[in-house]
Amino acid sequence: MQSSIRVFIVSENRLLREALSRIFDKQEDVKIVGAARLCTEALPEMSRTRPDVLLLNPLTPTFTDLDGLQKTSERSPKPKVMLFGMDEDEKVFLAAVRRGVVGYLLKDADASDILAAVRSVARGEAVSPPRLCLCLFTYVAKQATAIPTLRLHIHLGLTRREQELIPMIAEGLTNKEIAGQLNVSEQTVKNHVHRMMRKAGADSRLDVVKQCCSSGLAI
Repeated sequence: MQSSIRVFIVSENRLLREALSRIFDKQEDVKIVGAARLCTEALPEMSRTRPDVLLLNPLTPTFTDLDGLQKTSERSPKPKVMLFGMDEDEKVFLAAVRRGVVGYLLKDADASDILAAVRSVARGEAVSPPRLCLCLFTYVAKQATAIPTLRLHIHLGLTRREQELIPMIAEGLTNKEIAGQLNVSEQTVKNHVHRMMRKAGADSRLDVVKQCCSSGLAI
């Protein structure tokens, strides 16, 4: 007999946690192994219960709670992360994908949608709204032509790491947001940006992006 999908719920809303737990407990193939208000509060119990899926309603779209979980959790493999109650925001969605999130449900999703998504994620599938899925395809297509190139290194002297910052700067991300995605300090990002501006002879961050575009980098 196949074992149940072990799910841990993290949401600041207690009523929501309890409602989902009651609904999921009625399913034969899904088992709620724990629930918490914050990711940091969930760590000890998650280490003990070892869930397959982390069902997360993040406090903020900056995902500081998720970042903290990934940095402090020693478990390998880590649970598959599925976000719910989200806005249809392309930047937030792409930021979540870059952090390894494999499920993304909007605020209008009901309990049956969440349950179906948990089952899909547990099977090794990814779940997202169709329009945001298209956004992801578009982003990957752009990135295929934005991979660090020898041309940019020769023309502007940018290192591979510096070139990786270009699409993020073009998205309008702050140094702090870029630092969070790359798991480096904000000062490190500031140093990279300063060197990029000096190498390119640019007056601003956006001017660096423009010069990269003129050198053949597609953003």
